[in-house]
Parts: sequence; C-alpha cells; structure tokens
Amino acid sequence: MPNQLATYGSEIACAVTITGHQQAELLPVEEDLTPIGDKEVAGQTLATLVSAGTELNSAYLADSGFPKQLGYAAIFQINRVGAQVANLRKGDVVCAIGSHCSHQRKSASEVLQVPKGLSAEVAVFARMMGVSMTTLVTTLARPPAKILICGLGLVGHLAAKNFLAAGYQVYACDPVEFRRQMALETGIENVLERVPVDDPDLQGQFPLAVECSGHEQALLDAANTIRKGGEVVCIATPWRKLTDLALHDLHYAIFHNYAHIRSGWEWELPRHPQDFQHNNLFDNYTGALRWLHQGRVDVSNIYTKYNPADAQQAYQDLLHKRTGRLAVVFDWTKVG
Repeated sequence: MPNQLATYGSEIACAVTITGHQQAELLPVEEDLTPIGDKEVAGQTLATLVSAGTELNSAYLADSGFPKQLGYAAIFQINRVGAQVANLRKGDVVCAIGSHCSHQRKSASEVLQVPKGLSAEVAVFARMMGVSMTTLVTTLARPPAKILICGLGLVGHLAAKNFLAAGYQVYACDPVEFRRQMALETGIENVLERVPVDDPDLQGQFPLAVECSGHEQALLDAANTIRKGGEVVCIATPWRKLTDLALHDLHYAIFHNYAHIRSGWEWELPRHPQDFQHNNLFDNYTGALRWLHQGRVDVSNIYTKYNPADAQQAYQDLLHKRTGRLAVVFDWTKVG
C-alpha cells in the first residue's frame, strides 16, 4: 500500500513541524500504513518532551532545510502489536525515542514499558535523564565523592538529580537566578552562582565536573577547579562560540591540573546489552524510569504542558524564557 494521509479510526495523524525560521505548526503527516511488522508495536502518543537546546538551535532558529520534524522522547499507548511480540500487549504504555507526532510505530525492542502508576508527562523525562546517565556509568569517580555540575538548564538539572540519586555529593552552578532557585526548591542543596574556581574550600575537591552549559568559560573554570587527575565531561553541545578565550588558557589548565577532558555524548554506549560492554542506553532509560517511579528523581515542578496545537507559542516561550520552567511537555491527549 502506498503512503497516504495517515488515519487511525476517525483520527488523522499529525506532527509538530518546523516550517520556517521561528515557525512551528501542527500539521497532518503522511505515514506508512502497511500492516504492522511481526516484531513491531504502534500506538497513540500521550506525551513528548521538547529538548530545547537541540530543537531551538538545530531547527527552530535555522534558516533552511524546512520542513523539519523534531523530538526524540515520547510516551505512547500501544493499540497494535505484531504477531511475534510476546512481552507487550494492547493498552500498555511505553517509552520510546520518538518524535512530536500523534502516533508512534516502533520495533518492540526499541520501547520500554512504563511502570504502572507513573504518569506519561513524568515518564517522558527518562529519555532526557539518559543524556547524563552515560557519564554516570562511565566516570571513574565513585559515590560519595563530591562532583560539580556546570549549568542548570534541563540537562544539567537532571544530571544533578541523577548523581544525587546515585549517592554523590552534588554541587551545581548557574549564573541564571531562576535556575538556581528552581534547583534549590526541588532538592538540589549545594547551588552556586558560578564555578568555584577561587573558593579555597572547594578548589581541588571534585574528581568530576560535568559541563552542561556549552560555554567555554565554564569548561575552563571546571578544568581549573577539579582535583588533579580529575575528569571534566562535556555533555552540552557547544552550539556557538561564546567568548574570546585563548586555547592556551585551557591547554595550561589541562597540563598543570592533569585534567582529563572528554566528550560525554550519550551515544558512546550501545543501545542494547552487548558482550564485553558493562552498560547500555536502554538499561540507563530503564533505570531512569525506575528512579522516576520511586520518586528518587522528582521532576514535578520543572515543566510546563502545552497542547501540540500551540507549538509555535511553546517554542517562542522557550526562546524568550517565558515558561518559568526548564522544560516543555506536549500533551497529545489534548489533540483532536
């Protein structure tokens, strides 16, 4: 059967689509309506999470390459199950790497069942928690060590909570007051305005700094603040040059502080368990769902919900920092 306008009963599939520079719309989409594969599941989306840094910088603020469909964190309820799928059934709610679309279709191996009682709007954060969980499972620093989080946007905020849940002493810094206040109000106790490079009580106390801001000054300050031989792991994407710092300054810090600086890109891990690999992404996401369900990581006050039909308003509010929160969740139960 050729692609056609996707219909599910009386519903038409739709997706948040970037149609031009700073233009977002909820539009009908064409989708493959061939019979579901034996090892696939499909269903109706309940919630998706906006990754503000990636989606604003790579698409919403772009000048070309339209249309673009975004998103990589989705919760959906299964309504079709392939013949060879044994561990999932209609009605199950699952987590997936999925776009801002009203319906999802995935290999059964690429979804994780959401624990009973965990809401879709909270469960969707498991995917973003995974961004820093790669660093959590690969760092040489072990709890109860002091560690430093640089930047308290969504990625940094969740990184701080991940490391707290794992038993570390977490210090976190951000120059933006509302981010610091939100961190304090949601259980992150040691919150600073800037990297404590000149604080004699903290200088040299951190075997690990996790750089979540994408800012060159934060990277340099972290390299000068860690314990000799410590790690600085760069999680945030450096979207653009923000300073005129000389490379020599960082070179000097690396050499004299014996600093190990590396990428924290989550995809250094395999998606699924492999021989001779201790960790993988989907085990990380499973752990994140468990921590959310147990309340060890609390995200209840850090996001604002939007109807996907209001995507343009959501992206504008994120761009101009009008949400008063760190994250946006699209509530797909409001569509239709």
